[in-house]
Amino acid sequence: MRSAAFLLPPLPSSVRRGGLGLLFGLLLAGCASGPPVPDWKLESHAAATRGLAAILNADTRVAQAEFARARQQLARTADPARLARLELLRCAAEAASLLVSDCPAFEALRADAPPADRAYADWLQGRAQAETLALLPEAQQPVARALLSPAGASTGGAALIAGIEDPLGRLVAASVWLRAGRVDTAVIDLAIDTASAQGWRRALAAWLQAGVRAASLRGDEARASQLGRRLELLRFAFDGG
Repeated sequence: MRSAAFLLPPLPSSVRRGGLGLLFGLLLAGCASGPPVPDWKLESHAAATRGLAAILNADTRVAQAEFARARQQLARTADPARLARLELLRCAAEAASLLVSDCPAFEALRADAPPADRAYADWLQGRAQAETLALLPEAQQPVARALLSPAGASTGGAALIAGIEDPLGRLVAASVWLRAGRVDTAVIDLAIDTASAQGWRRALAAWLQAGVRAASLRGDEARASQLGRRLELLRFAFDGG
């Protein structure tokens, strides 16, 4: 998992090329040779990283506590843009787990968020605009461009999304694709494989359920049963059996 960059000014293009470069990056860069990093920055970074992992693993209590801790540390700066980016990070993790939300905590701070963050929030909510596409992380732009295409192709998303190196960024793009009404089996399978490889319980459960629904809708009962068996196995990760 990459470091959260919501504490920094806009990232250079070399960082923004990552799947979630807007949110992850070089928070602690230069710590060894530069000036000391303020406590609020270190503590908010650590709390947000733990909170992000907790969301992806369905540890709701831990996620709430860690994001509250990160929020408290960022509030010491009295900078609403930093708080807005924290909320955007949280919404991205929720989107990766197919938790559909209008990200109200970010929206309350939208007026003070930088344009790139506002564009990313719109992207998460399926409201990407052609005029702000260039503000998205580079790895997400081909997916956004395909969704905005007049041709409205419903296939080919998996190849575009597979090109996103960062696993969380890949799941975010897959969730936006699905939210746009593009029920693409290949995209769902890619998301399942991605969440499984990372061991992210909540995200994996959500995508397995999406796979079961999609397989049932197309009459592929064998595939639906296979994914259902995987869901049963995953139950042990939640309750130990």
